[in-house]
Amino acid sequence: MLLSDLYTIIALERGDNQITCTLQIDPAHPVFEGHFPGAPVLPGVVQIEMVKAVLSKALGKAFALKEMSTCKFLEVLNPVETPEFTIQIQYKGADLLDVNAVGRHGEKTYFKARANFHSIN
Repeated sequence: MLLSDLYTIIALERGDNQITCTLQIDPAHPVFEGHFPGAPVLPGVVQIEMVKAVLSKALGKAFALKEMSTCKFLEVLNPVETPEFTIQIQYKGADLLDVNAVGRHGEKTYFKARANFHSIN
């Protein structure tokens, strides 16, 4: 992905059908020059891409988004104000995952999504 240097996974924990991952965002990344100059916002599509990347890293195989049934962006994520946030994922399945994901930091919830991801390996 062209945005591979946009964020770094700094903590990743996997339990029974759940994953918790803390990511650090680079607020100086060039994507924020256009989204938006002087008021950076982490694009929603990138947040969903982060869910896919966390799934792939934690489960050791590549996934692609198959279907998204629900996705709500509840807060604007400004990487200058919030350079770290946590994605919590609950999932069922193995090669076809039914996923509930939430992105949050402290008391703020940035997104909630329910989607299916399928293995592409």
